[in-house]
Amino acid sequence: MIKKYKLIGPITQLISMASLPIKGALKDEELMIIKDAGILIENDRIYAIDKFSELKNKAESIGAEIIELHAQHICVPGFIDAHTHICFSGSRANDYAMRNAGKTYLEIAQSGGGIWDTVTQTRKAEQKELTYGVIKRANLLLKAGITTIEVKSGYGLSVAEELKMLRAIKDADNSTEADLVTTCLAGHMLPKDFDGDHKTYLESISNSLFPILKEEKLTNRIDAFIEKSAFLPSDIYPYFKKAKALGFDITVHADQFSTGGSEVAVKIGAISADHLEASTEDEIEMLANSNVISVALPGASIGLGCNFTPARKILDAGGALAIASDWNPGSAPMGDLLMQACILGTFEKLSNAEVLAGITYRAALALNLKDRGRLISGMLADFNLFQTDHFNEVFYNQGKLTPSQVWKKGELIHQQ
Repeated sequence: MIKKYKLIGPITQLISMASLPIKGALKDEELMIIKDAGILIENDRIYAIDKFSELKNKAESIGAEIIELHAQHICVPGFIDAHTHICFSGSRANDYAMRNAGKTYLEIAQSGGGIWDTVTQTRKAEQKELTYGVIKRANLLLKAGITTIEVKSGYGLSVAEELKMLRAIKDADNSTEADLVTTCLAGHMLPKDFDGDHKTYLESISNSLFPILKEEKLTNRIDAFIEKSAFLPSDIYPYFKKAKALGFDITVHADQFSTGGSEVAVKIGAISADHLEASTEDEIEMLANSNVISVALPGASIGLGCNFTPARKILDAGGALAIASDWNPGSAPMGDLLMQACILGTFEKLSNAEVLAGITYRAALALNLKDRGRLISGMLADFNLFQTDHFNEVFYNQGKLTPSQVWKKGELIHQQ
């Protein structure tokens, strides 16, 4: 490969996220801020971060392209959305209206709404239609500075339909500049048309679907929804154990409305436990004393009008906290990661450092990715430039200040 170098700068403030811990609370004073900085890129990786004036001489000596900025900019790592459901068809606008009018989850489901409504509409869609939808939504996220996006299946709920979704996501990954990380959520709920109980369904899926996932390299991640309305811990343990034995990473929809899921996540050695709105002091302590990344999903809290994940308590207990959008057609239709993270920060009293960590390097670790989320030598050159003089403005504007430039793997892929 012919080496291609680029130098971007001078950058008013560059927040590298270097040397910050994986777990625990963070103060803004802990952020390493490099003023008048430059980023020297080699192909798709960061070669060096330093003062622009220092890097300019080096850049000229190696024949690098020098891209000079003529306005004040701050730079942060590319954002990472570690939990989305952006592969779907149809709308659940009627669910939203009914929910705000006071209807319960059960009443909405009985009237034809809920997850099964999306399953029905997604099953009707052709694979290419699903692919187009994922590309469209991923590109919207990319313009907002989200350079890595996790995408779940879970609206197929049969071997054939889950494969259709996962293949659609894989096709979309080849047609967008964003990196898509695929997760199999065949354990989303017991399908209404399955002739058998919860354990039989999970056994059938694991026996028939898991080998194909490996053969086609469709995903290395298995998820399941642990809840009274979905699957109980006793149902899920054999399913997750089989997945782990085959080498899959595990993530869990945990403690959204009732507890039990986070305990499964800790015992099974999951990469992350996502939701956690119902977590009590016991679950918080258990998660903090494990290597499981806690993933807050403020979009679901906003969409459902329920409590936020106890993010402050998780961090103060020494846990690792990531923040994701949960963009889905039912409970979290907004899909605006930065706005949601800022709102969570307001209600949970998170420092800007904690919010930024939650959508960068801690989110990367929730996806078991170690090559992004920090701006240091050797990492992917994924970063966002905001046209402002101080990084606090990004959070102060609560998602309304959007990136002026989005860089992915060393290439400028969006500019406004």
